[in-house]
Amino acid sequence: MSDFLSSGAMRRRPRRNRRLPFLRDLVEETKLHTDDFILPLFLLNGQNQRVEVSSMPGIFRLSLDLMLKEIEECLNLGIKAFDLFPVMHELEKDKHATISYDHQRNHYLHAIRQIKTKFPECLVMTDVAMDPYSSDGHDGIVDKGQIVNDPTLKVLGKMAVAQAQAGADIIGPSDMMDGRVGYIREALDNAGFSDVAIMSYTAKYASGFYGPFRDALDSAPKFGDKKTYQMNPANRREALIEAQLDLEEGADMLMVKPALAYLDVIRLLKDNSPLPITAYNVSGEYAMIKAAAQKGWLDGDRVMMESLLSIKRAGADIILTYFAKEAAMLMKR
Repeated sequence: MSDFLSSGAMRRRPRRNRRLPFLRDLVEETKLHTDDFILPLFLLNGQNQRVEVSSMPGIFRLSLDLMLKEIEECLNLGIKAFDLFPVMHELEKDKHATISYDHQRNHYLHAIRQIKTKFPECLVMTDVAMDPYSSDGHDGIVDKGQIVNDPTLKVLGKMAVAQAQAGADIIGPSDMMDGRVGYIREALDNAGFSDVAIMSYTAKYASGFYGPFRDALDSAPKFGDKKTYQMNPANRREALIEAQLDLEEGADMLMVKPALAYLDVIRLLKDNSPLPITAYNVSGEYAMIKAAAQKGWLDGDRVMMESLLSIKRAGADIILTYFAKEAAMLMKR
């Protein structure tokens, strides 16, 4: 051992760069910033409504008046981007999601307009899919027990244009219908919204991690599942097919959803696409960490930050996460 130590074989000592906190910071390869985050928000109709999502501790469904206050707090923390999801009453839903593009009846469209009026500096992303508005709870039109692709595109196009008219900066098609990016891009351009971006849910997997989100929106399918349109969790190469199609059809950003169980897919798209890559740190991933932290089984803050760092290290340029506000508060200290 003494010969080894004196031979010069240990001239390289990686621990030197770990010795002091400021030195570790200097050589840190991956850095999180509030500019990386988009915070999802759940919108309720009404006034002074604040209802916690039981399966997502610390996450609330908010009416517009309280959501405006939440957005202001987040802007002060450095979070500038928000993804809005509507909570709709069952009586407002029908098989063709007609309320989704109705400016008179849809409180979601009204909220987008009000948020952009009060906070023009914030970035508003919207969700394009039928499930929050569908009496069937699916992302597309149901015909004889089947989710039909092409007729659904017409609804999605109307929905996207309505959201752009309300002031959306980014349209997020989350439905996984074939051809929807191209159809929406053409609809937006024809309506005069060529500057509105599309963040495509490119590799959205048929995952078990979405349960708490469906609790938040009361949007679980009334029958069956979403495996005929969401991707098989076993597949990686298929994500490259979806990414190439979305690029050709006019997407501006590509998303992988979920994030933590699909870090390899995030890296795959990062290495093979010229577009920015987004990852959605989904509700089930949030809920697991929160539940374990509440049990005292792990350090919630530490695991939260480690998880977000892993998503960025895998290649995500943008992270949609329910942890955005908590992480921003920690980073501000």
